[in-house]
Amino acid sequence: MKAPGPLEPIAEYPPSTYPKGHPCYVSGLEDCAPPPASGTEEGQDTVGRMGPIGPWATGRLDWGPLSGLTGTRPVVDRYSITRFSEGEWKKMNAELVSGAGQEQHRANLLDFNSRRCAEQMAARTDKDQLTNTRRLEQRAHDVHRWKCELERAVNLMGEELNLLEHQRQRLKTAMGVLRMPESIAGECLERRTARLEPDLVRDQVEEELIKEIALINEVRDLMSRMLAQMEEQQKINKAVKQRLEMDWSDKKEAYEIETANIGLKNTSPTILFHPGATRFADGQSTPETWEFLTRENLTLLETERNKSKDLRHILEVMLTDISRDLRVQSDRVETSLACRIVETDEARRRFENDLLQTLRRIADTEKLILDLKSAIRAQDFPMKVAQTRLNNRMGRPRAENCRDVPQFGLVDEVKSLSESVSALLGQLKQAEETLAALLKTRSDLEKGIMVKRKTLSIDKDRCQEIRSHYPSSVALTGY
Repeated sequence: MKAPGPLEPIAEYPPSTYPKGHPCYVSGLEDCAPPPASGTEEGQDTVGRMGPIGPWATGRLDWGPLSGLTGTRPVVDRYSITRFSEGEWKKMNAELVSGAGQEQHRANLLDFNSRRCAEQMAARTDKDQLTNTRRLEQRAHDVHRWKCELERAVNLMGEELNLLEHQRQRLKTAMGVLRMPESIAGECLERRTARLEPDLVRDQVEEELIKEIALINEVRDLMSRMLAQMEEQQKINKAVKQRLEMDWSDKKEAYEIETANIGLKNTSPTILFHPGATRFADGQSTPETWEFLTRENLTLLETERNKSKDLRHILEVMLTDISRDLRVQSDRVETSLACRIVETDEARRRFENDLLQTLRRIADTEKLILDLKSAIRAQDFPMKVAQTRLNNRMGRPRAENCRDVPQFGLVDEVKSLSESVSALLGQLKQAEETLAALLKTRSDLEKGIMVKRKTLSIDKDRCQEIRSHYPSSVALTGY
């Protein structure tokens, strides 16, 4: 048998046996398999295995235990190096073609699945993005709603702060105005201490002035406590306003962030990868606690705002009552002072009238004394005449010195003149005593008039003039 050339087909597989359209390099069903070699074991693959080396192989070959088996050592001749049989070659080609088809099928399936998955993932991504955008819009709406509520609350607290500050300034003004009634009452008491001794009495005016000073001290203590409460409430209101402003600022910043997130798209130039963005930061709040904190701030606002309103209402009522009480007490002081001035002036006029009558009586008494002295002196000449007559009659001689009727008449005349002089001297003494009493009365009246004029000068010209500057009810309320 002639050995086949390198380009000739093997005799066991003639080309005429290939089916139409079947490639020659792939084994078909009608291809004849070479007969199994003797001594092959059952189950051993013998399809297309190369047979023993023929005698035509002229190459040098070392013999070994596996000589004659294809794949152990190449068959070397001068034409080629042979490793596989044609059946193995066709089987290998068929496996390669089958593997290529399977890989192409897998590639087509992978392409279909990948495109379908990509479309589904794109749709899912768009849906998730749209859903989260709507969630962000709802969240932004909630944040904006609470931000507006907080802004309204901040404005309300700002208005309340202004109102409370206005009332506080009003209270401080009222406390400043309160110094004027205190100064007036104190000066009235001090001025009235300069009254002279007879009028230095604790009258109703002084009692009312003391009551007025005590009332002013009580009012000042009440105002001081109210001022301390208002300042404390003002601090609390400022703290609440600051807390609301911080919450509003956080809401504003969060709203801006949410608005920016809503505006982000796949084509936005500011989007970047942030690997750690999915981590939950420490201290994050839940929606329940977030809303609870905001509601708590608003509730705190209403509570403190109501307290501030109540405090302002109490201050309004307190200032009205204080103004009324001070004005009532001032009216009492002025009424008692006016009555005291009327009484003092009436006493002064009475003293002046009495002094005028006393001066007249003094003048009359002095004239009477002069008349009495003249009358007494006028009795001297008749006394001298009578005594001279008696003395001359004592010079009558002996029996002529008789106690006759003229003698007794002259004696009676002297006696009568003596009695008249004594009576006139008694009247003169009484007149002088009366004059001394009238002079003392005049001195007392003049002193009393001076005291009353001094008292009137203090009560009317000073105290009443000072009290005319007493603050009005409107000024006492701080306006």
